[in-house]
Amino acid sequence: MNHQHVQLEINRLVYHLKQDQTADGSWNYPFDTGITADAYMIILLKILDIEDAPLIEALVKRIESRQTENGSWKLFHDEKEGNLSVTIEAYYGLLYSGLRKKQDPHMRKAKQFILSNGGIKQTNTLTKMMLTVTGQYKWPPLFPIPLEVILLPPTFFINIYDLSVYGRVNLIPLLLLGHKKYQIKSSNAPSLKDLYQTREERTEEYVWEEYRTDEYRSFFSKLQTGVKTLIGYPDYLHSLALESTKRYMLDRLEPDGTLYNYFVSTFFMIFALLSTGYSKKDPVILKAVAGLKGMACSVDGYTHIQFTTAHVWNTSLISYALQEAGLPSKDQTVKAANQYLLSRQHYMYGDWLVHNPNAVPGGWGFSDLNTMNPDVDDTTASLRALAGQLQTTPDNQNSWQRGVAFTISMQNDDGGFPAFERNNDHKWLHLTPFEGAKYFLTDPSTADLTGRTLEFLGNYTNLKKPEKVSKKAVDWLLKDQERDGSWYGRWGICYLYGTWAALTGLKAAGQSSEHPAIQKALAWLKKVQNKDGGWGESCYSDIKQHYMPLGASTLTHTAWAVDALVSASEKTTPEIEKGITYLIREAQKESWTNDYPAGQALANLSYIHYHSYRYIYPLLALSHYRNKFMNV
Repeated sequence: MNHQHVQLEINRLVYHLKQDQTADGSWNYPFDTGITADAYMIILLKILDIEDAPLIEALVKRIESRQTENGSWKLFHDEKEGNLSVTIEAYYGLLYSGLRKKQDPHMRKAKQFILSNGGIKQTNTLTKMMLTVTGQYKWPPLFPIPLEVILLPPTFFINIYDLSVYGRVNLIPLLLLGHKKYQIKSSNAPSLKDLYQTREERTEEYVWEEYRTDEYRSFFSKLQTGVKTLIGYPDYLHSLALESTKRYMLDRLEPDGTLYNYFVSTFFMIFALLSTGYSKKDPVILKAVAGLKGMACSVDGYTHIQFTTAHVWNTSLISYALQEAGLPSKDQTVKAANQYLLSRQHYMYGDWLVHNPNAVPGGWGFSDLNTMNPDVDDTTASLRALAGQLQTTPDNQNSWQRGVAFTISMQNDDGGFPAFERNNDHKWLHLTPFEGAKYFLTDPSTADLTGRTLEFLGNYTNLKKPEKVSKKAVDWLLKDQERDGSWYGRWGICYLYGTWAALTGLKAAGQSSEHPAIQKALAWLKKVQNKDGGWGESCYSDIKQHYMPLGASTLTHTAWAVDALVSASEKTTPEIEKGITYLIREAQKESWTNDYPAGQALANLSYIHYHSYRYIYPLLALSHYRNKFMNV
């Protein structure tokens, strides 16, 4: 590859990123999760009688801009016909706005799609919960979790801290709502009765399909057994459980009034507080709504409500990428970014303390106003960005040491690394009726987090393979490798992401490129390269749990694959050269692949398009290629 072409593209990407930096030093590229939060926001504003016509009109336009020809909405481009749950959410939100009617042609097409795909009965559990709370669906006779379960201590064989923090923070408001069988809707709420396919589904006796299974009965039995140990059900325990549930939510409000800076948990928390007697005009409610409005951003000229913001994640990755491209830590752009990151390091204890009692705060969270819910990935990403500054400045040594100590303290007993809480992977939670329970309700070791942590420890703390922490992580990664040589990545799409993270981590930990696992992974990467020199993976990989090609290449997937190959190759290869050529040739072209999700939250439920990734990862891949093979 011509050195000049590589350097020109690096320069272009650096310039573009510099131009997009905001005044506080961060980057606020959108965290784009489709239309779900847009629809929920319309419904919330209408139910709370909050007049905001400009926002509602803007969200209606955004939702309609994503509708497909057959009337449906999709989670991702190659989803075959459309997504039933997302289509119902969009249809409901549009009707609730009052700006669209069932008779409108595009609404009729949406309804036809919904009915032809099974109606409301076939939606996912989260959508059913939203429809139930807002009065469109009956609560099942037995909601799964007795309210008193919140009183069971962390030392008990079953307790709320067995749930992952992102499962816990969403389910606790639902726990209270389900206990009270609470429902609320505005006076002019639309009716979705015509989306039921049978009369039975409309009755209170109807039991959701999720709760008819043997797995659910086993789960419910465990909960009942635990709660019965609380000496029956005396009234004072019930009152205590009610107050504890409220306190759990209120004690975890972030500075903007949202619950852990997450949209969905805050959405359900607002209704949970209303169920306990809070007024729609209560300051806590109004501040939470203002916090959710604060998550609005612009995507392609449309207003989008994000599930959360991604300021810390974007800023840490971009600062690191700029420095890998050659910018010194004294560069003004890097200095401003790193000053922002230092201001976001955590000093508060959070739920993570339950599973990691000997650790002290020092990590970083994902979003701008996250103060108590750090994660391993954001912590190592921030430390990478800050390494050049913190390791050479005595005043910042404490910040560095706290960050590294927190990272190491999060290692699971199995040797891998989780996202939010250590040793919180209880297999019995897979029995719950929630889709994707394995990753929604548990926080297991994953290849992407373990690989990225290994890469950080190896390249920035000099903890190589012989060191205990790294050795355990390497051993876990080697056991986790798929038969075809790839690794599954939990937070990205999917096998390309996991393989990139694992390979770069193993190399940083001191593994030889000749190791059989690394050779097998390299062979797999080369095998799945597209003819155009790029790589592309479908979100169906996440659903099917094996690699599914996208049928087209994307800049982000190609950058991950190229960076992985560069890290584990002693000299450049034809596959690397073709990949680099693709990254330069396609960098400024516009196509649907640029908007394809590269991140995932939950399989078949929520996928993420990071608008920053098309700049970050090509810049990293090109810089690493230049630095290793062009003697720069």
